[in-house]
Amino acid sequence: MIPAVSPSHLIGFALVAYALIVIPGPSVLFSIGRSLSLGRRAGLLSVLGNTAGTAVFVALATAGLGALLAASAWALTAVKLVGAAYLIYLGVQAIRNRKSLIQALNADHPTAVRPRVFRQGFIVGLTNPKTALFFAAVLPQFADPAAGSVPSQILVFGIVFVAMALVSDSLWALLASTARDWFARSPRRLEAVGGAGGIMIVGLGAGVAISGTSS
Repeated sequence: MIPAVSPSHLIGFALVAYALIVIPGPSVLFSIGRSLSLGRRAGLLSVLGNTAGTAVFVALATAGLGALLAASAWALTAVKLVGAAYLIYLGVQAIRNRKSLIQALNADHPTAVRPRVFRQGFIVGLTNPKTALFFAAVLPQFADPAAGSVPSQILVFGIVFVAMALVSDSLWALLASTARDWFARSPRRLEAVGGAGGIMIVGLGAGVAISGTSS
């Protein structure tokens, strides 16, 4: 049975979620960087990993644990710094490996690599302070106790957010991989875009590290 959700609250939530999703944040920029550096498949796997990380926030918000995270400045800071450090590490690795992109492009990616790319995306999604704050402090405000079970409503809102983010982030990744296909016609251009993708991820990590908790 689908939980009762106030239509006006659902529309209001969808509008707020859309505004958050369409503005590129850590998850989107990471997926774009992965698409530029490693191609379409890696970009989409990163999106799926990010989505799985976001689903964890849905579960936490539904269980009421999101409020605890919102109330703890220390916990939010820890999440932010861990995510920033991981992004910088991945960006540096992409820059170091930019010269091998031509070989990687012409070779089949081993199946073992795919879980690693997914796992990296998952960690980035799980340590995204922007998403953590949204689910902890913003999403619960749209639940209407008069409409029924609040946890069930939060679950519905979370599923809507995840679905919207999956579609939007996938489009960004596909657009980035299309641009990469043009760069791939020249080894020097591909090396340059691989380095640019790495720099983007490093810059993103630095930005997350120095940003306030409202980012």
